[in-house]
Amino acid sequence: MAVLLPMVMGAMNFQIPNKEQRLEAIGSTAGLPPILQRAFAPASDFEPLPAPGSSDWLAVHPEPGQSFEQFVRSGPNRPDRKRNILYLQPLGEFRAGAAPPLESLREYAAAYFALEVRVLPSLSLNQENSTTRRNPATGNRQLLTTDILAALKKRITEDAFCLLGITMEDLYPEPSWNFVFGQASLRERVGVYSFARYDPAFYGAPRGDDYLQTLLRRSAKVLVHETGHMFGLAHCICFRCVFNGSNHLDESDARPLHECPVDLRKLHHSIGFDVPQRYARLYRFYGKVGFEDEAAWTRRRLEGIVGREEARKLVAAKEEDAKS
Repeated sequence: MAVLLPMVMGAMNFQIPNKEQRLEAIGSTAGLPPILQRAFAPASDFEPLPAPGSSDWLAVHPEPGQSFEQFVRSGPNRPDRKRNILYLQPLGEFRAGAAPPLESLREYAAAYFALEVRVLPSLSLNQENSTTRRNPATGNRQLLTTDILAALKKRITEDAFCLLGITMEDLYPEPSWNFVFGQASLRERVGVYSFARYDPAFYGAPRGDDYLQTLLRRSAKVLVHETGHMFGLAHCICFRCVFNGSNHLDESDARPLHECPVDLRKLHHSIGFDVPQRYARLYRFYGKVGFEDEAAWTRRRLEGIVGREEARKLVAAKEEDAKS
C-alpha cells in the first residue's frame, strides 16, 4: 500500500465530523485507567479541524477517516521483541546549515515514538541507480520514489520495525505527478521522505534568520507524519493534528506537531508507551530546539493529565530513557 501526498487542485464537498462523531472516533475509554481516560479526552487543547479551502487536502481527497476501532481491526504493524528499531537512512547530502540536523531528527523520532532510533551512514543516490527527471515547473532534479523504495527493501534488517529514507532531493511517484512529500510501503516497512520543499530557497525565497528552526520544524513534522503511516495510521479528519493530510506548504505549516486524542490512542495501542513520560520527553525536546509553542502546549497537556505538581516533577526529571 502506498501513501502519496500529491499537489493537485480541485474542489469536492466534504463534511467535517461533528462533536459526537469525534467522540465516536476516539472510542469508549470507560474501562481504561484514569490517566489514559484523561489523555484520550478531547479537551480544549485540541481544536476541531476547520472546513478545507478549495485547494486543501480534504477538498480534493475527501477521506472517510479512521476511528480507533477501525485502526485496531485493520491489524497494523506493531513493534515487537524482534522488530523494534526505527532506522533513518539519509540519502545524498545533509550539509550543515542547509539541512535539518540528523541528530535532532533522531532525537525527536525517539521521543515521539518511544522507540530506539538509529541513523545509518548516508547513501549516495548515484549508487542506487534511481530514475531522475527535471520537474517541468521548477526545473529542479527529482528522484522516482518507487526506485528508492525498491532499494530500501533490500536493505531492511531483521531488527528493524521500519527503514525510512530521508533526503534533501525532491521526489515524484510517477510521471503524471508534480511531486510528492513522501511515499511509504506500509506492509514492507519502508518509506522515503523529502525535506527539499521545506527550504525557502527551493522557491527562490531568501532564508530568514529563523531558517534552520523552520526547516527543522517542517522536517520533524513530515518525519512523524509519514512514519505514523508505517504504524497504520490514516489521515486525521477530526482535529487539527500532525496526521492531517497536506496538499501544499501553507497547509502543512498549519498542522501542529502534536497528534489528536484519536491518533494518540492508536500509537499507544501499538507501542504501549507511558503517556506522561512521553509528553515530558517531548517537552524537553521542544524546549531544547526552541519550539516554544509546542513546549507550552505539551506542558499544559501534561498538567491536564497528571496535575501541575506531578508534571513539574516529570519535566524536571533527568532523562533516563536508554533508547535516547
